[in-house]
Amino acid sequence: MLGGFVGFNNDRGSDWGENILNTVASNTIRHLFTRSESIEVAVRCNPSSKLLQGTIDGFKMNGRGLVIRRDFRTEEMSFETDTVSIDFGSALQGKIALKQPTQAIAQIKLTEIDINQAFQAELVRKRLENLSLPSLTELTGGEPVSFTEVELQLLPNNEIKIFAKASWGDLGKAEARSDCSVPVSLRCRLNVLKRRRIQFENVRFEPDAIPADLKEISQKLTLSLGEILNDMVDLDRFNLDGVTMRLNRLETQGKNLLFSGYAQIEHVPRRG
Repeated sequence: MLGGFVGFNNDRGSDWGENILNTVASNTIRHLFTRSESIEVAVRCNPSSKLLQGTIDGFKMNGRGLVIRRDFRTEEMSFETDTVSIDFGSALQGKIALKQPTQAIAQIKLTEIDINQAFQAELVRKRLENLSLPSLTELTGGEPVSFTEVELQLLPNNEIKIFAKASWGDLGKAEARSDCSVPVSLRCRLNVLKRRRIQFENVRFEPDAIPADLKEISQKLTLSLGEILNDMVDLDRFNLDGVTMRLNRLETQGKNLLFSGYAQIEHVPRRG
C-alpha cells in the first residue's frame, strides 16, 4: 500500500505536482509542532492527473519525537486521511486549502517518561495546585491544596499507579514542603469516555508505601486526586486549529501508552 505514496519511494517518474504537494504538506505539518525528531509526509494520488482536478487519494504522516505546545512530547504519531479535495492552486502558493472537510485515522504512542514530563508542564500544574476542595475542608481548614511531584507508572491491562505529594497552608510553604507534605498513592484503570476524555476508573488507595500515621489522611487525599484527574484529560483542550480529535481505544504496552482514533479536519491547521 505504501508504494503508492510519494515520499515513501524513489520513483523518478513522480509527477511534479505530487512533488510540490508533498513538499508543501511536509512544511505545513512540521510547523504544527514545537520541535520534532523526524517527520515523513506523503501524498497518494493515482493517476497523478487527478491533482489537476484537485483530488488526491490521501495524505499519510509518520512522525517521531513530536512536541506539541512546547511541553507535550509524543514518541510516535501517524495518521492517514481519506480522499481529499484540495485547491491545487493554493499548493503553488505554499499552502494547502481543503475544498471540503476530511477524516484521518490516527495512532499515537506516549512513553512513561513523556507522560511524567507532561505533569511538569504549566498547563497541567495549574490544574493540580492551589485547589479549593470542599470535601477536604475539615482536613485542610479550608486552605487550598496542591498536588506535586506526580509520578505515574504504566501497568498491564490498562492500569496505572500514581504517586504524589499533597500540601496545604503551612505545609505548602516552599521551605517546608519536602518534609511536611503528605504522600498519596493510587491505582486505577484507564478507559476512554465519550471518545474525548480519559477516564480514571476504579481508583483505589495504595497504602503500602504510606507511613502508618498518615494513612487515614493520605486515603482522603488520594481519592480527591482521583476525582481531579478525571476532570483533567479532555482532548478538546488540545485540539489543533481546524482539527477535532477523538479516541477509539487506548492500551498500555510495557512502558508505552498507545492511542488509536481519528481526526475530523475542517481545514489544515495554521498553527499548533
